[in-house]
Amino acid sequence: MVNRECGTDRGQAHTLEAVLSAMILLTSVIFALQVTAVTPLSASTSSQHIENQQQATAEGLLTAAADSGALERTLLLWGDGDGDGDREFRGATNEAYYTGGYPPTEFGRMLRSTFGDRGVAANVYVRYHTAAGDERRQRLFYQGEPSDNAAMATHLVTLYDDAVLYDDEDDDGVAEPTEPETQIDGSNFYAENVDGTDSGVYSVLRVEVVVWRM
Repeated sequence: MVNRECGTDRGQAHTLEAVLSAMILLTSVIFALQVTAVTPLSASTSSQHIENQQQATAEGLLTAAADSGALERTLLLWGDGDGDGDREFRGATNEAYYTGGYPPTEFGRMLRSTFGDRGVAANVYVRYHTAAGDERRQRLFYQGEPSDNAAMATHLVTLYDDAVLYDDEDDDGVAEPTEPETQIDGSNFYAENVDGTDSGVYSVLRVEVVVWRM
């Protein structure tokens, strides 16, 4: 089961996560800027440098979100949030994924500050395998059809058998385990348990972030 902190401890933990995330993001931005040469470039070369910059930034974002736990909490923010019987990412409108606005989580705020405020669109997908070995894709966040010059970054997230679903009942923008806690399984979560051994692993999800200039 997931241990929950309370009061000051949880606030300090989130503050530390935010500081670490900011440091990693800053590093990725500095690296991205170094990749972009300050010399006259052809249109095609310039476009490639922009793609490299966006990819490096997306990789930094995913690393920071994974290290702080914000990415996993968003992946587990799944359930019947509006009581209509349909399972979806909680807080999503019209679809099972976020389209009208960024995910209402720490990861969503990181996406907005990294790309949204800079005129860069982003799609976020979750790829996983079924027990039969088929690969499937679940949209998490969608802003439209990417351009031909889109860049992509990926990150693997391992979920374990004791992982639980998350919610944000107090609407404070911080995902927390549901009350009562509900362990994920094939009936309440989009990804199946594909590990039939006693390793404790439930599934490995591949998160893809696709970004392009709007």
